[in-house]
Amino acid sequence: MPERRYDAVVFDLLTALIDSWTLWNAVAGSQAAGMCWRRRYLELTYQAGTYTPYEGLVERAAFESGLDADRARKLVRRWGELAPWPETHAVVAALARRVALGIVTNCSERLGQIAADRAGGPFAKIVPAEDVGYYKPRPETYRAVLAALHADPARVLFVAGSAADVPGARNAGMKVYWHNRIGLKPLDGAAPDFTETSLHRLLELV
Repeated sequence: MPERRYDAVVFDLLTALIDSWTLWNAVAGSQAAGMCWRRRYLELTYQAGTYTPYEGLVERAAFESGLDADRARKLVRRWGELAPWPETHAVVAALARRVALGIVTNCSERLGQIAADRAGGPFAKIVPAEDVGYYKPRPETYRAVLAALHADPARVLFVAGSAADVPGARNAGMKVYWHNRIGLKPLDGAAPDFTETSLHRLLELV
């Protein structure tokens, strides 16, 4: 039997495991409005560093992208409608039989748990930014999930969804698999170890 390359796999939640774009677009009223809102939200979380209430950032992003604040409240009310990518449940279940799985997310604790439940499992540890006190890509968030899993970063594969997670996770010492489903542009030239448009190849790598 070949030697196992990884002891754990850690996932970003809202883009790596969940198709959050579809719900955001539906609540915004169009794909264009949803993408603008979502991109502004991502910018705000990356810039924030220190944790401030997640729902407030989502609302601010809506306002700054030309939507009314009620759109953000409606998104939160519909959070349970978030859908996993088609292969998420099968891939996660297969990986969970091989290694420990973790999630680190910029969601609040409550919304993170709802989304994680939609992604299947089992997950050994779910670490929301609210618990850490910082948003990704601050290093504290990645270190927190590594500590919770008692894992050597060199033996952990991080599955990124958003562009900022690529340099964030690499700087924490992990190999990075970028599940770039919708063709996001790399951030600051950061290069992942693997780039795929689905989760399927994880079953070959882990």
